[in-house]
Amino acid sequence: MRSLYEGMSEENLRLRFFGVSRRAAQQAAERVAHCDKPGYQALLAIVDDAVVGIADYESDDPRSGATCAEISVAVADAWHHRGVGSLLLEHLVHAAREAGITTFTADALAHNAAVLKVFADLGLGVSRHFEGAEVRCRIRLDEDETYLSAVDSRAANADRVSLSPLLRPRSVVVVGAGTKPGSVGRAVLRNIRGGRFTGRVCAVNPHAHAIEHTPVYPSVSDLPYPPDLAVVAVPAAGVQEVAEQCGRRGVRALVVLTSGVDAAGASALLEACRRHGMRLVGPNCLGLSNTEAEVALDATFAAHRPLPGSAGVGVQSGGVGMALLDGLSRLGIGVSSFVSLGDKVDVSSNDLLCWWEGDGHTELALLHLESFGNPRAFSRTARRVARQMPLLTVDAGRSAAGRRAAAAHTAAAATPTMTRGALFTQAGITATHTIAELLDTAALLHSQPLPTGGSVAVVSNAAGAGVLAADACVEAGLTVPELPARLAADLLADLPAGACAGNPIDATAVVGAAALRACVDRLTTHSRVDAVLVVLVPTALVATTGDDPRLALTGRRPRPVAAVLLGQAETVRLLRDGDSGSVPAYADATSAARALARAVTRAGWLAEPPGTIPELAGIESAGAASLVGGYLAEHPDGGWLHPRQCAELLSYYCVRQSPWSWAESEEEAVRAAALLAGRGGLVALKAHWPGLTHKSDKGAIALDLVGEAAVRRAYGEFAARFGDLMAGVVVQPMAPRGVELVAGIVQDAVFGPLVLFGLGGTATDVLADHAARLAPLTDRDVHALIRAPRCAPLLFGHRGGDPVDLEGLEQLLSRLSRMACDLPELAEADLNPVVARPDGVLALDARVRLLPRRAQDPYLRRLR
Repeated sequence: MRSLYEGMSEENLRLRFFGVSRRAAQQAAERVAHCDKPGYQALLAIVDDAVVGIADYESDDPRSGATCAEISVAVADAWHHRGVGSLLLEHLVHAAREAGITTFTADALAHNAAVLKVFADLGLGVSRHFEGAEVRCRIRLDEDETYLSAVDSRAANADRVSLSPLLRPRSVVVVGAGTKPGSVGRAVLRNIRGGRFTGRVCAVNPHAHAIEHTPVYPSVSDLPYPPDLAVVAVPAAGVQEVAEQCGRRGVRALVVLTSGVDAAGASALLEACRRHGMRLVGPNCLGLSNTEAEVALDATFAAHRPLPGSAGVGVQSGGVGMALLDGLSRLGIGVSSFVSLGDKVDVSSNDLLCWWEGDGHTELALLHLESFGNPRAFSRTARRVARQMPLLTVDAGRSAAGRRAAAAHTAAAATPTMTRGALFTQAGITATHTIAELLDTAALLHSQPLPTGGSVAVVSNAAGAGVLAADACVEAGLTVPELPARLAADLLADLPAGACAGNPIDATAVVGAAALRACVDRLTTHSRVDAVLVVLVPTALVATTGDDPRLALTGRRPRPVAAVLLGQAETVRLLRDGDSGSVPAYADATSAARALARAVTRAGWLAEPPGTIPELAGIESAGAASLVGGYLAEHPDGGWLHPRQCAELLSYYCVRQSPWSWAESEEEAVRAAALLAGRGGLVALKAHWPGLTHKSDKGAIALDLVGEAAVRRAYGEFAARFGDLMAGVVVQPMAPRGVELVAGIVQDAVFGPLVLFGLGGTATDVLADHAARLAPLTDRDVHALIRAPRCAPLLFGHRGGDPVDLEGLEQLLSRLSRMACDLPELAEADLNPVVARPDGVLALDARVRLLPRRAQDPYLRRLR
């Protein structure tokens, strides 16, 4: 700490301590080193064992309930304007919130514009009070969307700067370029040279002086200059030493192609990169490329050089990467930049999204991910980027287990497929099942405007093919409506005799280019048509007359046009006509219809406002945290809450529950039933023991009990059947009939909290009619979640019935979302059944399981 202050200029000391007294700096250093006062917290930024920044706060003793703390921040002169102060303050804000601090105060000289800008740019509410030459700042620590967006912006800027040596290097070295033509390193060097990389290139090999007309040096230490980027293709045992040599020589980024690096080796490799300030792609990857004219880097060992274009591609699988590169080149879309992430030890999909967002060349992003690092950070980044460009992915990792009917509790119902689907849906990511479908959709989104709805007009020169195309559209979730009479009449005037202007439209086998163009142009300008699908069957008339209807397809139109050319060899291609745009042509109508349906989904997502997290009244987060902490103190390994504790926890979030009473004897059950049901009322008894699931299957529920004798009989049967296993019974009045639903929470180890909703009761494990969204839920997420299950029409007044209390359902899901975010120890919460009626929403049964967890802020920037 003394070294930090001793290295500061007199001007910076004066700005920090309002004077140049070295004594003040000494006292500050001693406070950090020795202070153990309650209410004090300091965070240091350290590089190579040297302190380069500090941020600290000091408050009154937290036991007194202090909620305000005074802060200070200082950064070494050489590290100004590099984000160190902002990053320290973000972490200090997080630490203060956990300690119950709600407000920071800070004093600064009025002309210290730099520190005042740091405070203002945090994204928190800042007020200033000037007193002569000084200003006192008051900073509110509320974590709202403004703050999270500011954190996102800083993280994105930092990512783009850190990736420049990888994707826009001025010099490259290939370490391990072999003398044999078949070596991976030599193949990469050949591609770099053949791609006409605009920077300097060299290689490392102790047994050669030149390879591929490139100067070669014995080791990284012998290089005449420090390259920006090193591509490493050496055996796994040598990767660590090469990384250390690169770091010492001043290399700024590594691409490690080597496979077979185990977990310990990968960890050591990352540590070396962090220690020397290098970004890392790989290990076990295909390499990377950037086709920008000012870069022209192909540092891969792919067989074919990618076509320059506008698609950013990030993959974990090298084989998938080569397939996407070939497909995009064949389509003519091309690639702006390509990164094979491999084992994804450092550079991730989040980094790539930030790069594509600001590189000025990417208009379409394609991802193939087998794993997610920080899904909530990925979701926020993807939501932002997807509003700028289409973001597509292959939904990898689907399994039979993910498609099984779910069991009757939330943890079993939340399959991996459902969880990934929730992430993709909320983030606006277009997910496909195969690489072929990904390319089908990319071709349409790249070449055509988005549809404003799902109404499709099908035009064909063969009636049977048109019918099949119409079926494909309907099966994909689109509509093929009857056309207005005036439009149909106008179309018949354009088309040959014998045409039919229904939908599908039979243009007849003799339709030529002019007539078909007039037909398509008329359809794409009509308000009742959102997209046009043209299906053409090859006929002998084209060879005879030369009048090819395919010539009518190209051209720029206000609504999307897709073609199906039956008999073409390619599954999809782009038909081009000079500068008049291109049209995707598919070999099969199903492929075209699915691509159109995905475009409709994207258009709908873009049309929706982003949504906000609703304000909820009556929440008692402190009481809930105290209950959870108390339970885990008595049960360090976690477990299922007692019904009393479940009810108390739900009450802290104002979740409406059916009245109930706990009974541990037959007499207690009888008294509780009489109190809850009144004279002649119906009651239910539910046997209980920790971890019980499937109460109905185990015969642990007795319904519609009337009178004392029935209650005694049911209790006696439970006691005889379950014996000492049974801890007691829950006694409830029978609830009125309604739609039985399930709502719950699961803390996914990778994705964080997930809110699940769908059909409940005993049917939940048979029909598996569930949907899910990742918390925190915005108001738009809640609306979408309620409408997602197949049973949704029952909630909106099916067949003339009254709709259920939709506002009550929205409140329930929003409150569960808040509970999930407040309590990371909440492993699972299962409310089943939840009865929804026009007069309210009532949870009849609840089970909650806790596990010890260390709370982590998913939005806090981490230096991995």
